[in-house]
Amino acid sequence: MAYFRQLDTQLATLQKLFDRDQKWLIMVNADPDALGSAMALKRIMSYRVADVGISHVNEVTRPDNLSMIRYLNIPTRRFTPAIAEQYDKFALVDSQPHHHKNFEGLHFSIVLDHHPQVEGKPVQADYKEIKPEYGSNCTLLTEYLHNLNIRPGKLLATALMYGIKSDTSSFERSFCDVDVKAFRYLSKHADHNLIRKIVRSEFRLEWLEYFSLAFSKLNIKKNGAHVYLGEVDNPDILVILADFFLRIHEIVWSTVAGVFGDTLIVIFRSDGVSRDVRELGKKAAAIFGDVGSAGGHAAMARAEVKLGDIPGQDPERFILSRLGLL
Repeated sequence: MAYFRQLDTQLATLQKLFDRDQKWLIMVNADPDALGSAMALKRIMSYRVADVGISHVNEVTRPDNLSMIRYLNIPTRRFTPAIAEQYDKFALVDSQPHHHKNFEGLHFSIVLDHHPQVEGKPVQADYKEIKPEYGSNCTLLTEYLHNLNIRPGKLLATALMYGIKSDTSSFERSFCDVDVKAFRYLSKHADHNLIRKIVRSEFRLEWLEYFSLAFSKLNIKKNGAHVYLGEVDNPDILVILADFFLRIHEIVWSTVAGVFGDTLIVIFRSDGVSRDVRELGKKAAAIFGDVGSAGGHAAMARAEVKLGDIPGQDPERFILSRLGLL
């Protein structure tokens, strides 16, 4: 029995897209899973196209992401229209075109993702594979490498292994057998000392004031924790705090919200066990989908709403009303 599924037909179709005269840009909303996936796709394209670049649409500020880019030599650049003009073809990993406004104006020849598709927002691409049953997109790319008989080098294997570790929360979140197989396969080739260095880079000194503010504004209701921080300098702190509150024994769900620029952002987390907070991604879409973008996994989700789309309402009261916490 093969270690991974056989992808001969799919990979033959994928490789037909490559031309030695073309320049490709791999787009990501940078996090460990996306960065590892981008490195793998770049390796697959090597020697098959003229040039491959990686570009991220978000500001990379989380310490683990910065450490990953630094230690693993990931050549990613912040996306600008000027960068896009330098390339002929575009690929997207660990995202779908509707996930970010900077994706929507591009035609993607390749889309490789593991997030659930949203009804009414089909993914259009010359080649696509979307595997929502996979806990990590790096698992999918590991399958591709294995089928192509490409043995990942130390840095690539480390990036893929950390991507799986991050997106499955060390297999505490949803995952499948293939995630475990990929992790085990990569562990033979990865640098575990580098992974430890990246893992230990969790917080930034300036974030401590947000912890203090969150503790003072903590709202405990229905076995859950809700915090509205107001304006934040970095939306990553919302994710950090939502994950943190879920570590408290009595808490089965958490929502942390704040305003970044002109956008209200709400991060959802749940234990994935309690009946009333299962399928959190669907619940988030139902709660905020009519005024903004929302979605995610069963135990983790994110919603974004432009402040202009909730005129005349206080953002905090708007959130409480939508969550039924008033």
